[in-house]
Amino acid sequence: MKRNPVVAGMFYPADYHELLEMIEYCYLSPRGPKELPSKRGNYTKPLGIVSPHAGYIYSGPVAAHGYKKISENVSGEVTAIILGPNHTGLGSGISTMKGIWKTPFGDMEIDNEFADKLWKECDVLDLDENSHLREHSIEVQLPFLKHLEELNIAKFKFVPICMMMQDYETSMDVGYFIAKVAKEMNRKIIIIASTDFSHYEPQESASKKDALVIKDILELNDEEIFTDVVTHNISMCGYGPVIAMVKAMKDLGATNSNLLYYSTSGDVTKDYSEVVGYASILVK
Repeated sequence: MKRNPVVAGMFYPADYHELLEMIEYCYLSPRGPKELPSKRGNYTKPLGIVSPHAGYIYSGPVAAHGYKKISENVSGEVTAIILGPNHTGLGSGISTMKGIWKTPFGDMEIDNEFADKLWKECDVLDLDENSHLREHSIEVQLPFLKHLEELNIAKFKFVPICMMMQDYETSMDVGYFIAKVAKEMNRKIIIIASTDFSHYEPQESASKKDALVIKDILELNDEEIFTDVVTHNISMCGYGPVIAMVKAMKDLGATNSNLLYYSTSGDVTKDYSEVVGYASILVK
């Protein structure tokens, strides 16, 4: 299947040149890493990032911090596992798909072999295109990856995993099998957990709640991530993808994590009465 973009022209520009300008702005903006990605190193081990998925004008500079780290730690052919929450309610509980996704920068190929092996080994995962048809959480990550290809930093295929079910056991299962298949196939992988943090709360309470979950992620404590989200009623849309990424990364040998940047929509709109939180976090 060839999937067309559904939020190009809304969350990010649909035109090649406008998108290039926007992504470069994300890297160079005061909230971004303030420099463009450049090839600095070779792939030595898997890398995990937490990356936001709002409109680029709001969360793009935060996301750029994670992609800058990716650019410094990849080379050759790399499979990006991208986990995102299901906002649309379409399709099955947890799903991947095979084929190609179009972006304004050109087509992104799914690693069909990896996706095929993953859904066959992982009982909770289905092969289901419907979940992905209108979902933006995975799509918004692709132009950043494709941009790194444009800069000849690495060549990416990806595996989309859309999660409507985000309970602890299911999320841990998904993470376990991502790591298992990566090891069995000897793939060079990065894992991107696509999530925003608190939604539509005053800045003060949003940043306090987000700090709790960020602390759990930095401690690689997958169980506490779930417990804190539930206990403190944190409106983080992709906690399941984050738990799955943390589990997979720990199984692949990750031992540390660091917060690259945290910001809210209020830092853009200057309206702090109802904000959405965004964080870029590295796990390696």
